[in-house]
Amino acid sequence: MRENPQESEMAKPLEHFTHTDPCTDDQLHELVNRALQVAGNAQAFANALSGRLLINLFYEPSTRTRISFETAAKRLGMHVVNISATGSSVEKGESLFDTFDTLQAMQPDFIVVRHRDEGVAEALAERAEPGLHVINAGDGTRAHPTQALLDAVTLQQAFGDLRPLKIAMAGDIRHSRVARSSLALFPRLGVADIRLAGPADFLPTDAERDGVRICRTLDEAIDDADAIIMLRIQKERISGLSIPSDADYHAAWGLTESRLERAAPGCRVLHPGPINRGVEIADSVADGPRSLIRRQVRNGLHTRMALLLELDGHGAYPGV
Repeated sequence: MRENPQESEMAKPLEHFTHTDPCTDDQLHELVNRALQVAGNAQAFANALSGRLLINLFYEPSTRTRISFETAAKRLGMHVVNISATGSSVEKGESLFDTFDTLQAMQPDFIVVRHRDEGVAEALAERAEPGLHVINAGDGTRAHPTQALLDAVTLQQAFGDLRPLKIAMAGDIRHSRVARSSLALFPRLGVADIRLAGPADFLPTDAERDGVRICRTLDEAIDDADAIIMLRIQKERISGLSIPSDADYHAAWGLTESRLERAAPGCRVLHPGPINRGVEIADSVADGPRSLIRRQVRNGLHTRMALLLELDGHGAYPGV
C-alpha cells in the first residue's frame, strides 16, 4: 500500500513543487513561515544560492509569475535563463520532452515550467535527473501551487491566523488553476469556511465538501467574509460556453464598493491577476485601502525565494 505523504512521520525533503498534494501539512506550514521570514528581511538571503542556474520554460504568456521567479532567483544570486515557445525550437516541431531533455543536459538546478496542458509539470518531474528541481508555474486548469501559497502568505501576514477566516472566492472558478490550488491548500492550513460564487457555467461540479460551499450570488458569498479573492474570466480556456458582456458580468458578479460593505469590517481583497477592471472588480476596490493585490505581487517574490531555498535544502536561514 502506498504511503500517504500527509500521514508520514518522516517526510522526505521536497525535490519538486508541482502541486501541494505530495507535501505534508508540516511542509506547507513551513513554506508559509519561511516566506514570512524572507518577507521580514529579504536582504538576509542575498546570494544564498550564488552560482545556481534557474531556467524559466514558459509555453504560455506570463508577467507576474515569470518575472517573480526571475527576480527571486537573482536576489538569491542565481543565473537565470528565460525560454518561451516563441523563438525556440518548439516552432520547428520539437516536443516538450525533447526540449526538457536538452535543457537538463545543461545541468540547471531548477526548471520552472508553465504549460497549457494539465499534468505537464508532474511528468517532467518524473523525467528529471537527480539534483534538478521542477516547479509548476501553472498547468492548464489543474494547478498553480506557488500562487496559492503566496496568497496564503499574504492572508497570514494580514490576519496572523488563517484558521478563523471566512474566505469568499468569486468568478470563473471552474477554469481557474489558482482556485483549484487554493481549494487544495487552504483547508490544509486550517481554513474551515470557504464560499464559492460565480455564474453556473463557471462553477466546478466537484468543489462542494466540508468547509466549502457554493453560493447562489456574490452577495451571499461575501456576507461577513474576512477575505475575498476575485478571479477573472479565463477566456483563453473556455469553449462552447456563452460569456456575458463585460457590463452584464460586472452588474451581477463584479466586486464594487457597495457590495464590499456586506463583508466584515476588516475584510481584505485579493486578486491573482491579471485584473480585468470594470469586469470582475471595480477600480475603486482594486486600488482601495482594503486591497492586498500589490502585496500579493511582493509576496510572490518572497514566497518563491523561500521555495527555491527550501528545494535546495537550505534549512537554516541567516539573520533571522
